[in-house]
Amino acid sequence: MNFLEIIWSVFFPLIATIIALIHIMWKKFKGLHALETFIMWQLAIGFGLSLLFGGMGHLILPDKIAESIGWPSGSPFQREVGMWDAAIGIVGLLCLKIKNDFWTAMIAGTGLFYFGAGIGHIWELVVHGNNSPNNAGIVMYVDLLYPVLISALFIYYRVKLTKISYS
Repeated sequence: MNFLEIIWSVFFPLIATIIALIHIMWKKFKGLHALETFIMWQLAIGFGLSLLFGGMGHLILPDKIAESIGWPSGSPFQREVGMWDAAIGIVGLLCLKIKNDFWTAMIAGTGLFYFGAGIGHIWELVVHGNNSPNNAGIVMYVDLLYPVLISALFIYYRVKLTKISYS
């Protein structure tokens, strides 16, 4: 297993964090504006670009990806997962230009998908003993925790924004 396979699931959220911090420091954003910028980059890169890249993997190298997850190769479901990932990845990239309720939908849809995938990883690990790197590795924890973190940050942001709007 190479280094990228080990850090795959944290690579894009980490890149999103670096880009967000550079953007925040460059523009000298503070408070809610800084939080909004951080969330935007997590949606666009952490979810969006990650899903687009992952979708391309399922579509272009389906057998290699299946093997890394512990799935049998040759499954037509790889195309479906690949198309879903790529499509939602593009929606994530749109979060750079569209926000508010669009962000809510992106977080809800992607968060439920990630969390459901995380539960699926646990199921495969416990029931079938699938300890493949892209089933039981760090990806399982990211799938479960990353959407919770982004959801919590977004809820906090919206609550604070609402309080400012009604002040």
